Amino acid sequence: MRPTQDSTSKLSAENEVKPHDKRGSPPNYHRSDWQVIKDLLPYLMAYKGRVALALIFMVAAKFANLGVPIILKDMIDTLDVSSVTQAALVVPIGLVLGYGALRLMTGIFTELREALFARVTQHAVRQIALNVFNHLHRLSLRFHLGRQTGGVSRDIERGTRAIQTLVSFSLYSIFPTFVEFSLVLGYLWYFYDIWFSLITLISLMLYIIFTVIITEWRTKLRRTMNELDSRANQKAVDSLLNFETVKYFANERFEAQRYDDSLQSYQKAAILSQKTLAALNLGQQVIITVGLVLIIWRAATGVADGSMTLGDLVLVNTLMLQLYIPLNFLGMVYREFKQSTADIDRMFGLLNENEEIADSANAKPLIIKNPVIGPKVVFENVRFSYEAKRTILEDLSLTIEAGTTTAVVGRTGAGKSTLSRLLFRFYDIQSGRLLIDGQDIRDITQASLRQAVGIVPQDTVLFNDTIAYNIRYGKPQATDAEVREAARAAQLDSFIAQLPDGYETSVGERGLKLSGGEKQRLAIARTLLKHPAMLIFDEATSALDSRTERALQEELTKLARNRTTLIIAHRLSTVVNADQIIVMDQGRIVERGTHQTLLNASETYANMWSMQQRQTESVNRSLTEE
Repeated sequence: MRPTQDSTSKLSAENEVKPHDKRGSPPNYHRSDWQVIKDLLPYLMAYKGRVALALIFMVAAKFANLGVPIILKDMIDTLDVSSVTQAALVVPIGLVLGYGALRLMTGIFTELREALFARVTQHAVRQIALNVFNHLHRLSLRFHLGRQTGGVSRDIERGTRAIQTLVSFSLYSIFPTFVEFSLVLGYLWYFYDIWFSLITLISLMLYIIFTVIITEWRTKLRRTMNELDSRANQKAVDSLLNFETVKYFANERFEAQRYDDSLQSYQKAAILSQKTLAALNLGQQVIITVGLVLIIWRAATGVADGSMTLGDLVLVNTLMLQLYIPLNFLGMVYREFKQSTADIDRMFGLLNENEEIADSANAKPLIIKNPVIGPKVVFENVRFSYEAKRTILEDLSLTIEAGTTTAVVGRTGAGKSTLSRLLFRFYDIQSGRLLIDGQDIRDITQASLRQAVGIVPQDTVLFNDTIAYNIRYGKPQATDAEVREAARAAQLDSFIAQLPDGYETSVGERGLKLSGGEKQRLAIARTLLKHPAMLIFDEATSALDSRTERALQEELTKLARNRTTLIIAHRLSTVVNADQIIVMDQGRIVERGTHQTLLNASETYANMWSMQQRQTESVNRSLTEE
């Protein structure tokens, strides 16, 4: 089990400011909408010219849209309704053409705006998604061990979709609507009685205030729905990823119940959200209807007393309808706007996660003095703990000479695998130094460090792709011949030859289509292809049968000869040829020496060797009797 809290005071303070959700959801920063938009703007302003031109087209479209009912008013006032034929003759051709031209210009400017802004939106989506993806890869192992992939992936998916929604509604609905409001109010105030402007303005203000208040309340419900949705998705993904474990214990019904519990919680929140939506829509319709009735009443009164023409009545009515059509959707647009900012903020929350393990400002690439034999590695008085209450390594000093093989053995929990994690700098030590060819690991770039070190882990996780892809992952630019050579060295070529699709065989999710031994051999081939300066074998042959293990052990021995190698092993028979063997217990080195030297000492290592030999003999006798 990995602890989830750093022992350093700095990280503790950060955790207090931004606590992690125990279910694996990002921290709930709940920043204001303007802060979210402020973070989003730099991505949108990458194309300043397009943005400016799109805004110009947006305003031009609204001016053209305002001109349409004005032209219609002039046409109606020009008509002599006493005779249809006479009316048809006296309608100015220019007004008809102008009416058609304005309607066409409204559509043209609108489409030009959308075409121009498409690149801006998609660039922002791609850049932000890429930044989040890269940042997640920069985060420490501690972060990923404490989070669930399903929830994080859902947050990214919702966030990128929300960017498109936010930009679309802002540029295509919110801004254009307010521009149109301003134009209509100005026109009514200038050409008609002040009451037309006041009624329209009061209606709009009441509508906006009512919408904002109710929507703010509903936003809290939406956040709750997001939390419950992520939780349900996490349970589903986690269960499917552990498909075999579920089957082993016949816990399908148990998993279904856990998933259904989450879905029921989401269902209750969704029903409440829908009820509040109905209340919001009803209130909006009441405000719109009252405002429209008052406007029409004032216009009808004006026609009756002769202060307004029939064309004026049609114009006022048309202007109100043009306003209320987008206004009718303003509530939905505002809700989507609030939801989008919440989803984007959640994704930006991932970007705000502390990297914990970051390159220093003066970090330089690792320089291996002799890449052929590998570097000299020194653990100097190293103290390390995953959490403050439990020390894993205590004042550990160890030197691995260049070109030599060092094996580390000991009981489970002694701290063996921690050495490999520190060498890859998945964590930083609390005190002491870790040197590679005299360079402090904290002063070199992580990329150059991990390129120089190759590992065959005990638990091999593969990509859901082909065998060739997974082997080539160790060196993406490798040729097919190099891939086949790596597979041969890992004793994997004969197995692949038996497969109908050969190297193009899919390994399935996390490599579930392969056996444990096949996955481990594939991991060995991948590391061999990488050809690193230093090798780490963390129980590299633990999942293999004895015959394959012996054959592969010979290959590994050849590979490790005259190359800096660290072997972390449980079976002592695999490390008898190591240049030095380190015996660990409770984070300390209790013995060190060659295989024969440690046997002669008749202490911890000798006892472990004797015990494993008896176990091997017992297993062999059982197999013989069978």
